Order: sequence, then C-alpha cells, then structure tokens
Amino acid sequence: MEKLNVKVASKTRKKPRLISRIIAWVHLWPSIVSGIIVVFVCLTGTIIVYNEEIMDYTAGEAKYVKVPADHRMISHFEMVQAITRQDSNLAISEFVIFKDPARSVRVRAFNPKMKKLAMVYVDPYTARILKVDTTIYFFFVTAHLHASLLAGNVGSWVVAIATVIFVISCITGLVLWWPKKWNRNTRQASFTIRWKARFKRFNYDLHNVYGFYSLIVCLVLGTTGLIIFFHPLMNLTIKASGGTVEHLDKVLPKADSTRTSKDMVVFARQVLEKDYPGKKMVSIWNFDQQKLGAFIFTSGDANLKSIANADISIYDRYSGERLIVDPKYLRHEQTENIVWQLHMGQWWGWLGKLSTFLAGIVATSLPITGFLIWWGRRKKRPARSLTGSGSVSRSQ
Repeated sequence: MEKLNVKVASKTRKKPRLISRIIAWVHLWPSIVSGIIVVFVCLTGTIIVYNEEIMDYTAGEAKYVKVPADHRMISHFEMVQAITRQDSNLAISEFVIFKDPARSVRVRAFNPKMKKLAMVYVDPYTARILKVDTTIYFFFVTAHLHASLLAGNVGSWVVAIATVIFVISCITGLVLWWPKKWNRNTRQASFTIRWKARFKRFNYDLHNVYGFYSLIVCLVLGTTGLIIFFHPLMNLTIKASGGTVEHLDKVLPKADSTRTSKDMVVFARQVLEKDYPGKKMVSIWNFDQQKLGAFIFTSGDANLKSIANADISIYDRYSGERLIVDPKYLRHEQTENIVWQLHMGQWWGWLGKLSTFLAGIVATSLPITGFLIWWGRRKKRPARSLTGSGSVSRSQ
C-alpha cells in the first residue's frame, strides 16, 4: 500500500462587481415574490392565443348557409328581431359579415341575466338562427382572469405590478445570460440545451436558452400589456404615432331619433366589394351605432379583441354618405388596434400566433425553472475544507 499525494491548487474566486450583484438581486427576488401571479397570467394569456381558431371549429356547420339564386340578404333589423325572438335577453354587441356569400353572419351577444357571452350564427338570407355557441364565454372569462384575476381594480393592479416585474426580469435576465467571453464553449452553453444532462443542468438550460429565444416576444407581450393597462402610456403611444387621444366618436354625428336609419348590411357589403375588395370580413359594433349617427366599419380579420389588417370606413347612417374624418382620429383607432394585435399574437399571420403561443409557454415556465434553480443552489451543501498543505491522500 502506498500513499499518493494529490496536490489541489486552491482557486480564489473574484467577488462579482456591485452592479452585477444588484442586477442578480433584481432578477431573483421580485421574480420569486411575483412568480405565482406571472405563471397564472402567462398561462391564461397563452390559452387565449388560438381562441379564433377554436371558436371557428366549435361553430361547425353553422358557419355556412345555402345561397339563394338572387343572393338577396336580409337587413340587420331582421337579424336583430330573429335573435330577440330566439332569446329576448341577448344584447347584441358586434356584427361580423363575411365576403363569402356562403358564410353566415356572426353576431356577438351577451346575456346579462345569465352573464353569458355567446356567438350567434344567423343565416343572412332567411334570418334563421343556426347556432348559439357559448365557447367564446370561456375565452371571455379567461381574458378577464388574465387581465384582473376576476378581482376588479385591485386584481388589475396586481397583474400590472407582476407584469412590470416580468419585463424587468426579461431585461436583467438578458444581462445575466450574456457571456463575458464569446467562444465555442460559451456559444454552445448559451444557445443549446443539454438534453442528456442531469436535471439541474437541464433545468438551467431550459431557463436560460429558451428564455433567450423567446425574449423579444416576451418583452412585446409584457410592454403592450402595460400600455393597455396604463392609459397615459396608451395616449403617449397614440401621440407618438401621429394620432389624437380623442376617440373617433368625438367628431361623428350623434344618433337622431327623428330620422330613419338605413340598413347597415348594404354598407357592409359595399365596404367588402368596393372600399376594400381584398378583405374577407367586416366588423361593426352595435353599441356604437346605437349612440352615433354613423356606421363605423372595420374590415380585416376580426378577433376577440383586435382586427388584423384593419381599415376603417364610415358612413352616415341616415343619408348613406361616406364620411371623411381627420386622419389623426383614424390613427388613434389603428394604433390602439395594433397594440392589441401585438398583445394577442394577431400579427404576421400564423407565424405571429405560433410565436406568441410558444413564447407564452416559455414565459409560463420561466418562474418555475427559475425558482428550481434558486432552490437547488439554496440547498447546496458547502464544500468541505481541505486540511494540511492542501493535499489529499489516497490509499491503495
């Protein structure tokens, strides 16, 4: 038996600079405090992304109708009467009319007694109610959970504060992720996941690598959420885009009970066939037209809270004349819509939705993987000190 002396060179680690310690603290502790809220908000936001596709699926055959030879559509007054006969408690909020003559009219309606939101599909040629689909109510509730935890103003502020922390964590996370030196090893560690590594390393890679890849989309989702919540931020964004903070209805004529309104459907068809023939659908909010002496049509791809590729057409509801308003009022509506598009993932078609969905999954996981990293380091045992001259003896 002989003893082998293995000399261990002691290495002294430099303490991180003060600024690095501050960034690490800001990244860690506020995130731990707000972690559960962030997970919940990101999860509910991710669920909403594909709401339109899911509602289209659940609508089933009610989306399509048999087109008569003359293609004559009924008026929106007849549609309202048909919906009222179906359920007198339904309050209509939005009409969506499609360019495809074989598509039914999609009406968003709310039942205040049952507190249920539904999509009502109406045959535009016969006024027959094809289906009352309440799938949208699930997304309506999920959206309110996402925005306020269904806890009113207090819940909205809790979500807003958690979102501020999330945005700060994204920025500080990028600083902590950034390698001090760029070489083959740091690039591999920063951009790839070691799928066969032990759990601690695997979890660390999930947090850092996927966090980096989803960073831009996460920042967009977080900042647009804050712009939507904080009205001064929204006003600042609108002004920066060249718009006015006043809404469009400020410069439009008011409703006049002494005059007879024309049929909204006629003008909706005109928007789709003449104003913007490349658009597939047009949306109009019923609550607006009840207060105004004008029809405000937004053509594009109508979603739960926004409209992709939106263009606005305005018609006097009594004379039928097309109204031209100052572009800064239209810019207000367009900018607000773009913010909602970015927040809902309704940009750049299917790629925008997929990017938002995947980023939402990563954002949901970040507080969890981050907590596991912190917990693993917290439970790590201190290294045993070496005695003597710094050598270890091994017998064989």
